[in-house]
Amino acid sequence: MKNSGYLGIKSWAEEDRPREKLLLKGKASLSEAELIGILIGSGTSSISAVDLAKQILNGSDNNLNELARLSVKDLTKYKGIGEAKAISIVAALELGRRRKDTESIKKPKITSSSDVYNLVKSDLLDLSHEEFWVLLLTRNNQVIKKQLISSGGVSGTVADPKLIFKSALEELASSIILIHNHPSGNLKPSDQDVKLTKKMVEAGRTLEIPVIDHVIFTNESYFSFADEGIL
Repeated sequence: MKNSGYLGIKSWAEEDRPREKLLLKGKASLSEAELIGILIGSGTSSISAVDLAKQILNGSDNNLNELARLSVKDLTKYKGIGEAKAISIVAALELGRRRKDTESIKKPKITSSSDVYNLVKSDLLDLSHEEFWVLLLTRNNQVIKKQLISSGGVSGTVADPKLIFKSALEELASSIILIHNHPSGNLKPSDQDVKLTKKMVEAGRTLEIPVIDHVIFTNESYFSFADEGIL
C-alpha cells in the first residue's frame, strides 16, 4: 500500500530535486545522498530515490569508503535497488577510487614566449597549412587547455573571435594567448595578423579576458607580439 504521506521527488520544489539542484547550484551543493539518488534514478512507490540513498548510506555508517566495499549483491538487498541500479553505484564509486589513485598531472605554466613556442611545437612543426590555436590560461598563467580553433590553406586560416572567446568563457580562462603558424617560414606578421590581433585585444578588454600574446610559429623560430611591444 502506498504511503499517503509520501511525496515523490517530482512533487518537490524544483531547486530541491537533485538533478535540477545540480544544474541550478552546481555539483558541490548536493549531499552524498542526493548524488547517489541521481545514480539510482528512481525510488519505489513509498520512498524517494534520495531517501533510498540515505538508507544505503546509513547501512554503511555514512562512510563512502565502506559503501565502496559493497558488492552488487550486497546493494540489491535494499528494497528498490535492482541489479542495474547497484551496478551504477558500484561503477561510480570505482571511478572515484581510480581518480583518487591517479596522480594529478601538473599543468604547464607560461612564463615567456619561448614556453608558448615549445608547448605547441609538437602540434605545429612541419605543417604545410596554417592552423590557429589558442592557449587558455588561469590567473597564474597555468595552461587550462590548448585548443585548435581552425585549420586552413597554405596562405591563411580563419580565426573567429566569437568562437575563441566562447571557449575561454566556457573554461573560465583568466587570459588567452593566440598562436598561428606560417608554413612559409616568414616571421613577419601580415596586415591581417595585426588587424586580427588588435580586434582580439579589444574584445578581450571588454570581456575582461586579456590577450597577453600572439605568437607566430615557424619551424625555425617565432614572433611574439608581446615581446615586440605591439600587442
